[in-house]
Amino acid sequence: MSIASEGSGLSQARLGRMREVLARHIDDGDVPGLVALVSRRGEIHADVLGRMAVGGPPMERDTIFRISSMTKPVTAVAAMILVEECRLRLDDPLDRWLPELADRRVLRTIESEVDDTVPARRAITLRDLLTFRLGLGMIPMYPARYPIQMAIADAGFAPGPVFPSFPPDEVLRRYGTLPLAYQPGERWLYDTGSLILGVLIARISGTSFSGFLQDRIFGPLGMKDTAFHVPQHKLMRFATCYGSDHATGALKVFDEPGTGKYAAPPAFENGGAGLVSTADDFNAFAQMMLNGGRLGTERILSRPSVELMTSNQITPEQKLGSEFLLGARGWGFGLSVVTTRDDLCDVPGRYGWDGGYGTSWYSDPREAMTGILLTQRMMDSPQPLPVYSDFWTLAYHAIDD
Repeated sequence: MSIASEGSGLSQARLGRMREVLARHIDDGDVPGLVALVSRRGEIHADVLGRMAVGGPPMERDTIFRISSMTKPVTAVAAMILVEECRLRLDDPLDRWLPELADRRVLRTIESEVDDTVPARRAITLRDLLTFRLGLGMIPMYPARYPIQMAIADAGFAPGPVFPSFPPDEVLRRYGTLPLAYQPGERWLYDTGSLILGVLIARISGTSFSGFLQDRIFGPLGMKDTAFHVPQHKLMRFATCYGSDHATGALKVFDEPGTGKYAAPPAFENGGAGLVSTADDFNAFAQMMLNGGRLGTERILSRPSVELMTSNQITPEQKLGSEFLLGARGWGFGLSVVTTRDDLCDVPGRYGWDGGYGTSWYSDPREAMTGILLTQRMMDSPQPLPVYSDFWTLAYHAIDD
């Protein structure tokens, strides 16, 4: 455990309380283990608790976790690197690079059959992908009842914890067989924009998506354990992933380290949810963002790009139906942005996102603070486990200036 200094403006006594509360969640069986990190003004406090697997070895500071949708802001940063190099523009049509998505047809209404369509009013742009307003994504109707939801599932993109397992060109081909659910720019629909962004980045850069991330983000930031799979020599540091057995309430294994889907390079490098990482690796990324695109001597993005990414880009009308995901927050480029203060942790300007396999990251420019919580317990209920809200309450509770 690292103890924050007085200069960080964090109370050591209150950080000790954080450890006690988080330990109770492990003792109660909510999560097998966790790594919790709070960073403020250059000082880092970390708690490492529990075990990497039920009955397994102790959790370590450098344990590797599946960060799932915390991949999205990383993908957005990669896209903004290409914007800064003028290899992409935010509002230019993407037809040249994504011909599978050119000349789109759009459902007449969300309830229409998939062949009841009208022409798209305009082409899909990079801004649409970054803000999830391209017209494709998670349709917020459960259980599924719209024909477009069935078509999306039949194309291999069923919602849930299992990712596409076919190559990038095939991913785009399949998306190209679907009509858009809404006109480009009309509605915020979760997830799909980041998947397509990864393919776009690879096509423009002329390398693999993972190669671009390694060369332009992970390598410069020293993120040595962040990747789309875990190599053999690191598997002993890779936590087992658990879900809930809804019949018994007990934990059940969802993904084993040595035999699961992260044990080998994937067919599709998923820009929406595919990365693994560690607390310190991701803190390097978070600090780069908090510092306006720079970490030490390495500049990844300009400060104006980071400010644009972390500004709300959507209207209340555009997120209609998806409030269960965003709540009162807005959305920037690949991450959520707090717009209204109605809770202890909801500070306007705070940005970040969660991962469905049990992770959470947010940075708060006003408080110069970052928090990262990594667990191996899937978020398989609309109501998050109390350990997440307790962590964020305790992180803000520790501010002492």
